[in-house]
Amino acid sequence: MAAFIKPTLATKFHIDFDWWQKQARSLRVYLFSHLCATCAARYADSAPHPIDWVDPYTGEVKQVDVLWDVIRDCCSHQDDFTTPQTPLAVAALLTFIANDNMPLTPVELHETISIARSPEIILRTLGGRQVYYGIRPVRTSLTRKRRVS
Repeated sequence: MAAFIKPTLATKFHIDFDWWQKQARSLRVYLFSHLCATCAARYADSAPHPIDWVDPYTGEVKQVDVLWDVIRDCCSHQDDFTTPQTPLAVAALLTFIANDNMPLTPVELHETISIARSPEIILRTLGGRQVYYGIRPVRTSLTRKRRVS
């Protein structure tokens, strides 16, 4: 059993792509639901089209759907990309997409997201046992699995 490490305001979070696969959920479907009107019309009939994407934090090359790139390069620049009414977990997910999944602390998310939530509320939401949209703490070399005897 993996040890649960309690995140703090200094803990960095990111989207764990493996979570989407393990949950048998389609990130593509979710991404499509957050396209701006122009991009939604342009990509309405597009088949999944993976592109190579370099994680700027780890340098790891991953394949992501072209919709990820479209959201990052176009949709995230629209005024209504996130609003004060956007649920916190959704706003965090969209922020990570717009920032190439660059790990952010709850304090950095608070400064970035256009919704009025304190860093403590962001931490409480994303740092609990419930995982929202694959947003998890970044695993570091200090985060290890503990054996239960």
